[in-house]
Order: sequence, then structure tokens, then C-alpha cells
Amino acid sequence: MIKLKRVYDKADITDGDRVLVERSWPRGIRRSTTNIDYWIRDLGPSQELKRWFLHNPTQWAEFKVRYRRELLEGKALKKLIGYIGDKDPVTLLYMSHDPKHNDAAVLLEVLNSKVAREMIANNGHYG
Repeated sequence: MIKLKRVYDKADITDGDRVLVERSWPRGIRRSTTNIDYWIRDLGPSQELKRWFLHNPTQWAEFKVRYRRELLEGKALKKLIGYIGDKDPVTLLYMSHDPKHNDAAVLLEVLNSKVAREMIANNGHYG
């Protein structure tokens, strides 16, 4: 099971492995924290895409399309799939205040998609 949680919310034993999926480290959280098990920096959307989106819900549909493209063209998704392996549960940590319109929500959709299932079956390769 893969869950989503805001990085600033209190860690819980039911979170399992906690993976930060942002390009930048969250303000106010020490890098020595034990509340983040793994950080995959490149999983976050590019700076250009973040600047374009600015958490504007009216641009959400297009943001999802563009971010999915970034994920599928990059190597970070394969790295995440390799890390997750058979871990259960895993919690993807995000910084946004909006629990519905954030990059981790898109990432979860991608992980639950046919593409990700094929990547898992093919040891991280698509196609």
C-alpha cells in the first residue's frame, strides 16, 4: 500500500517507509531527521513546471499531463519503483498545503497505472 502524507504531519508507525518526493528539502526539518527514510530529489516536478503551475487548481489537468511526461522520461520513477520493491506500506511525503493538487498525488496515480505495473514487472524498464 502506498499512502500520501504532508511532510510536516507527525510521523506514525503505520507510515512504513517514508519517502520525500520533492526537489528541495522542506524548511524547518533537519536533514538528520529519522522521519524521512529516503529522498529522491528528481521525483519532484522541474522548477519550470512548478513556476508555471504555482498550485493553481485551474491548471491542474495540464500540470498532471506535463508532470507525468517528466516522470516517464526521467530516471527517478524507476529509482522509486526499485526502492519500493516489496515494502509495505510506503508513504510519499510532499510539502504542499493542498492534499489534492500536489505532485505526490500525480505520482501516486502514475504508480497505480499500467505503465508502472509494467515497469515493476520488467525490473524498472518500460516497453
